[in-house]
Amino acid sequence: MEEIAFVGGGVGALTTALQLSHRGGKVTIYEKSDKLGGRLAFETNGRYQIDQGPTIVLLPEMILDIMEEAGIERSRIPLVECHPLYRIHYADGTVLHKWRDTEKQVEEIERLFPGEGEGYRRYLRNMEGNFKQGKKAFLDRPFLRRKEFYTFRNLSLLAKLKAYTSVRQLARQYFRNERLVDAFSLQTLYIGGAPFESPALYSLLPYAEHAFGVWYVKGGYASLVSIMEEELKLRGVAIHRNTRVHELVLEGKSCRGVITDNGITYHDAVVYNGDFPGLAPLLPEDKRPTSKRFKPSSGCLLVYLGLKQRWPDTAAHQFFLPESLQKGLQQIFLEDRIPSDPSFYLFNPVAIDETAAPEGESVMYILIPVPPVGRINWQEEQQDLVNHVLAEAERRGFPGLRDSIAWMRIRTPQDAQADGLYLGGSFGIAPTLGQSAVFRPQIVPYAINRLYAVGASVHPGAGIPIVMQGAKLLADHLIKEESLWTSQPV
Repeated sequence: MEEIAFVGGGVGALTTALQLSHRGGKVTIYEKSDKLGGRLAFETNGRYQIDQGPTIVLLPEMILDIMEEAGIERSRIPLVECHPLYRIHYADGTVLHKWRDTEKQVEEIERLFPGEGEGYRRYLRNMEGNFKQGKKAFLDRPFLRRKEFYTFRNLSLLAKLKAYTSVRQLARQYFRNERLVDAFSLQTLYIGGAPFESPALYSLLPYAEHAFGVWYVKGGYASLVSIMEEELKLRGVAIHRNTRVHELVLEGKSCRGVITDNGITYHDAVVYNGDFPGLAPLLPEDKRPTSKRFKPSSGCLLVYLGLKQRWPDTAAHQFFLPESLQKGLQQIFLEDRIPSDPSFYLFNPVAIDETAAPEGESVMYILIPVPPVGRINWQEEQQDLVNHVLAEAERRGFPGLRDSIAWMRIRTPQDAQADGLYLGGSFGIAPTLGQSAVFRPQIVPYAINRLYAVGASVHPGAGIPIVMQGAKLLADHLIKEESLWTSQPV
């Protein structure tokens, strides 16, 4: 097998490298920072440690299948199912528990929203078939040519999935109460999209929670990186940390290597693993394609906490919603400003893993959806927002929270941009209709031989299992391509 170089060592690169090396491929990874994993990392001060980025594990079978196919046994990935999936705290004090068990969920919905249970049953019935067909049509294949997307079957399926409507509009077809509409559409925030802007194709996300559960990787989601890195090292994969690729080497119509501070290194093919808008600037100036302006996903203000106490009877995952989630999200996505009454997500891992913090203590992660990098001066505005959210978390679920803080670290969209995330968006490019499926960058991004792409901004999209699925699509494609490379014009 030919030698493949990866520019960036995020989850997309690691998964593709595992797939290829398991099949005998030779792989080299160039990572600009001192650690692998990209968004999948830990935030720590030595005593406390918590996931820096993704925390909610969806589609566990997809993750396990892909890792197993790459030679990592399922037993090495300690998954724990969350019961409940999570709690949603509404502004009036109502708390909705999300459950995987259908009857338990219907009972909970009927208790809080009488008469809405049948809408949930209808939602599950309809979405089951949609998920199976949607996964096969849009997640399990790349779209290397547009004509492969515009088939009668795909167009019929898009009409069935009501892709011309938004996730929020689709939820309204099943639930009358606005709070339930929120509960079955806010999941687009997992991939940095607004429920009212993301096409209904992404309704597969809230359905997947109930069909397959919400899970936790014992030790933290980022512990997957050490498992993957250990395996790659055992296979002799070359990993160059603190090595920034400044330019790609093009010879004729093919990409043949990379330029770093150490000079030119030639490879048989190159895979770019970073937010896709960062690829074009690596090409020689006279070979760059016409630049396109992508819309970034939302940003996040992230607050990491080490706390001197624990709160019994809490859930690992909790959402705190304002009086109007719709209004707050419009302020973020349409007005590019901090919401006047922000929503936030709180991750409390000691609720499911007692070893996540020192005995009797806690670690927490609070995510506040905000605009990406733009007109907001985060140095001036971050503290007021953090103070407001900490007070709300204390008032609505965690009494004594602020007095128990032993460690706090804040991460803004400006920090995310400095780490290479496109315009500080936390999830790559936004999941809008014009940036989804065939309209999203593909694993073969340009008319340049032996140049490929993988990651959150590349089809099929953001979220760890989906990025891993994209990596599998790329690995399968590279295996097929190998037999053609010897006859490809250079």
